[in-house]
Amino acid sequence: MADEVGIRIVIITGSARPRNYTDMAVALVADELRKDGKVKVEVIHPAELNLPLPGVNPKAEGTLKLQAAVKNATAVILATPEYHGSLSSVMKLAIENLGFPSVLAGKPVALLGVAAGSVGAIKSLEQLRSIASHIGAIVLPLPVSVPNVQKVFDAEGHVLDPNVDKLVRSLAKSLMDYVHQNLCPAVTLERVLRGGTAAGAAAPARGK
Repeated sequence: MADEVGIRIVIITGSARPRNYTDMAVALVADELRKDGKVKVEVIHPAELNLPLPGVNPKAEGTLKLQAAVKNATAVILATPEYHGSLSSVMKLAIENLGFPSVLAGKPVALLGVAAGSVGAIKSLEQLRSIASHIGAIVLPLPVSVPNVQKVFDAEGHVLDPNVDKLVRSLAKSLMDYVHQNLCPAVTLERVLRGGTAAGAAAPARGK
């Protein structure tokens, strides 16, 4: 949440392949977010959490760790590759492990997709938007889709196209704009209301 300890952004990646392109795109977004010293970024790789299949073990250590991270987040970024015209099974499993009701409910969520084809990750992002909306997340407009991903990143993860670099980093700006315009004012108002009695007592009485 956006509070005195800063803004927490959790990024969940949907690929388990070594040196995958999803992580390369995520690295750009995370780098852009970290330019703000008040922002704490946590990148979560579900494949490292040994998440159980849905309904098998809802109290698994990895499941609880994932839920805690999302619950304490100000906002979340979901990043997925497009596999066979859909979001990855890794991403779907992560979402299934967020509980029911989902801890993603009420959270601002930005979407990032990568694909090898020229069309981009349009299909996977549409499905991801539908799923996230269904469980109550506040899905932000303007998801970012990176087409021809194998041509815009080199083997070391360096982006080769400055336009793609700008596009991917724009997701960080869109998310932070939403946080600053909608969440930070609400937190400030809550603090004012909580301190209203003390503030009223300290104010000078009229007529004196």
